[in-house]
Amino acid sequence: MTDLTFYDTRRRARVAFEPIDPRNVRLYACGPTVYDRAHIGNARPAVVFDVLFRLLRHRFGGDCVTYVRNITDIDDKINTRAAEMRSRGDKRALVEIIRSITAQTTSWYHEDMAALGVLRPSHEPRATEFIPEMIAMIGDLIRGGHGYEAEGHVLFSVKSWSGYGSLAHRSLEDMIAGARVEQAPYKRDAMDFVLWKPSSEDLPGWDSPWGRGRPGWHIECSAMSHKLLGESFDIHAGGIDLAFPHHENEAAQSLCANKGSEFARLWMHNGFVQVEGRKMAKSLGNFITVKDLRDQGIDGDVIRLTLLSTHYRQPLDWTQRKLDEMHNVLRRWRKLSAAVDSGLQPPRDSVITALAEDLNTPEAISEIHSLVAAGDAEGVKSSAAFLGLSMATASHRLMDASRGVIEKMIAQRTMARRMKDFAAADLIRNHLHAAGIDISDEPNGTQWDVSDRFDPAKLELDPPVKTHEWEE
Repeated sequence: MTDLTFYDTRRRARVAFEPIDPRNVRLYACGPTVYDRAHIGNARPAVVFDVLFRLLRHRFGGDCVTYVRNITDIDDKINTRAAEMRSRGDKRALVEIIRSITAQTTSWYHEDMAALGVLRPSHEPRATEFIPEMIAMIGDLIRGGHGYEAEGHVLFSVKSWSGYGSLAHRSLEDMIAGARVEQAPYKRDAMDFVLWKPSSEDLPGWDSPWGRGRPGWHIECSAMSHKLLGESFDIHAGGIDLAFPHHENEAAQSLCANKGSEFARLWMHNGFVQVEGRKMAKSLGNFITVKDLRDQGIDGDVIRLTLLSTHYRQPLDWTQRKLDEMHNVLRRWRKLSAAVDSGLQPPRDSVITALAEDLNTPEAISEIHSLVAAGDAEGVKSSAAFLGLSMATASHRLMDASRGVIEKMIAQRTMARRMKDFAAADLIRNHLHAAGIDISDEPNGTQWDVSDRFDPAKLELDPPVKTHEWEE
């Protein structure tokens, strides 16, 4: 049985994974704050830790793994978005706008993640469903001397816990220097962070011992993980941008509220995503959402494979070249395994071994390439499916009925190119592309593949090329 090793951010080392209870392996990952479309930086942890979820279920059994990925549906970013909508003329009450935003963006997130082959977690708690648990935990922190009330706020006293900074491996002075610390007169110390804040009448709020208000961001995950996974659990996952201050603060309040617990035994963080070597930002015009890519007709599996092509702990440079490369890789895998119609076999051991070594997806992809070279169609299909890739999409099933028409048009285009009638060749290419067929000219001939936007009805339109002398 394959042993699992993962890199632990706190220990700064790769360690053997030994679950607290092999019959109940517990994983928590920070999910989206639902105020806008998911971008590729949001998609990376969802895809990466989906593979982790699949690996844990393979190793310990599907009924022995509990995966919690939360939804943050109460946050100042959401409130700001709602206020912007009000300023642009939305007449609804702010609370109603906020409810509408979170419902819609949650639906968008589910739609986008499904397109990327991301499984639903065991539990997907919404922060607003766990307000009583948050209030109870804040009360415990106050009684333990770790929290204090000031001007309607409740704050965590960082200096009350000597272990603060152990996850980020920074001194308090370094953290103050490197953080965007909110300077507020009611704080005892600059690094103290909010557990509870007051809400005005037009904002979401709940009654509490400290007045009507809403929770701080960090306490949300602590309360939800405690309720659904217990005081101690196995793995806490998220993007490296969350390691400090979010995960540092989360660990501090959870360990102080639950004396003697471990909270998370192991911390896993994925690296940043940049675009063509630059930080992704709307101001740079390189901000890419999953919907943007899907609207371009890019297969969700191609997006997923691109996100897995770089080791999860390394920065991922999203480039058109890499996207094209993964498109061609997936096409080759699907072509080889197309004839495999029996039930999926277990993934090949070499692929599991790669993933067991700190979730090494690039190595797993390399192992599938080796299966391709060996002509192991069943191994390719089962192993790629284990990575969450669909090897027999609905589009491909539709394509089978149209294969003759497509191949006839490909042959017609080949003849047009041979006769140097490039205008006709381009018309055929455009016609195929409009129907959702992607083609590429390679040394061994023209290759084609079907995309998720495939529409066989568009192939039945008037032929794109009239009769030419070279066709006779």
